[in-house]
Amino acid sequence: MLIQKLRLQRGWSQQQLADLTGLSVRTIQRIERGQKPSIESLKSLASVFEIDFSELNSETNMNEAKDISATNAEILAFRQVYKLKRFYVHVLQYVVVIATIAVINFQTTPHNLWVIWPALGWGMGLVAHAFSTFELLPFLGGDWERRQVEKRLGRSL
Repeated sequence: MLIQKLRLQRGWSQQQLADLTGLSVRTIQRIERGQKPSIESLKSLASVFEIDFSELNSETNMNEAKDISATNAEILAFRQVYKLKRFYVHVLQYVVVIATIAVINFQTTPHNLWVIWPALGWGMGLVAHAFSTFELLPFLGGDWERRQVEKRLGRSL
């Protein structure tokens, strides 16, 4: 989580950090999700962030629950912001693509509005994504999942 925090403090995307360190974007994503990085990856990250290698190395060896730099609230906030970002990118893609095919539809066959079908189909997917992102169906949210897991493990909450 320290890597993600340092990256966000500098306003860098994962792609920018990958370019600066020589690592792949996938490696950056894995490290930010909590997977233990290699020593070489840590050295690259430490040099880009201009911090001591031992700070990053000790952070990766700590248990996440004991990590002072990343509380549970921060972890949840990062996850929610990531989900929001993915949703907004999805909305932008929808608007651009549907607008483009609408222009094509109106220029080629204005008497046949076939653009409605992809707009409706993709729109339903976008609505489902919104329900997931904004947890509009509480009976399928995180609390429901935890209760179901506890129920199946035979534990009471």
